[in-house]
Amino acid sequence: MSQHVKVVAAVIRNAQGQVLLVRKRGTKAFMNPGGKPEPGESDVQALCRELHEELGLVLHPEQLLPLGGTEAPAANEPGWVITAELFAAPLTGTPQTGQEIEELRWQDPQRPDAPDTPLLAPLTRDWVLPRLRAGSIPLPQAQVNAG
Repeated sequence: MSQHVKVVAAVIRNAQGQVLLVRKRGTKAFMNPGGKPEPGESDVQALCRELHEELGLVLHPEQLLPLGGTEAPAANEPGWVITAELFAAPLTGTPQTGQEIEELRWQDPQRPDAPDTPLLAPLTRDWVLPRLRAGSIPLPQAQVNAG
C-alpha cells in the first residue's frame, strides 16, 4: 500500500505561454513549484510561502486561482503518492533559485516530447501539461490584466 503526502503546487506561465518548472537539489525530475503545507497553514498560505522561499516570488492568497486536486506518483519518493492541490499563479517577478531549488526552467507545454525536455515529475507530465495543451488552465486575473 502506498503512503500519501499532501502538497500544493503552482502553475506559473510567462508571456510566451511556457510553464515554470523547478528541480530540487539532489533530484532529477522537474516539477511545478510548491511544497508541503506546515501544520495550521492553509493551501494558499503554504503555496505563497513556498514560492517566496524557493523562488523569491511574492504572491498574495487572492492572486491564486484554484485548479483542483489530484493524485500522482511522487517523483522523488519511490512508493509514495502525492495528493496535490494545484493553483494557477501570476508571474510576479523574476524567479531565482533559492533554498532547496537547484535549477529552474521554462517548459513549452506544446512540446512535451522535444529533445531538450528534461525528466518530468508525473504530476507535471500527466496532469499539468496536458491541461495546458488543451487550454483548460486559465490565467490568473492579475496576469490577464497585466498582459
